[in-house]
Amino acid sequence: MTIDRIVLAFAGFMILLSLSLGVQGSPIFHNENWLWFTAFIGLNLLQSAFTGFCPLATILKKMGKKPGAAF
Repeated sequence: MTIDRIVLAFAGFMILLSLSLGVQGSPIFHNENWLWFTAFIGLNLLQSAFTGFCPLATILKKMGKKPGAAF
């Protein structure tokens, strides 16, 4: 699995998890403040599209994962 796919899978999982924790209709609702984490992930994805910098991609490179086309 390349860094690109790991980053996309991790971001998708974290968005779904934070939405599940922040939306009142969810069976695992905890607090509305989890929606701020969803916004943070979205902003990080947006800035990485323009700058090419992704903290998770940097960590995965140091761990020796194979880079893909984007990172």
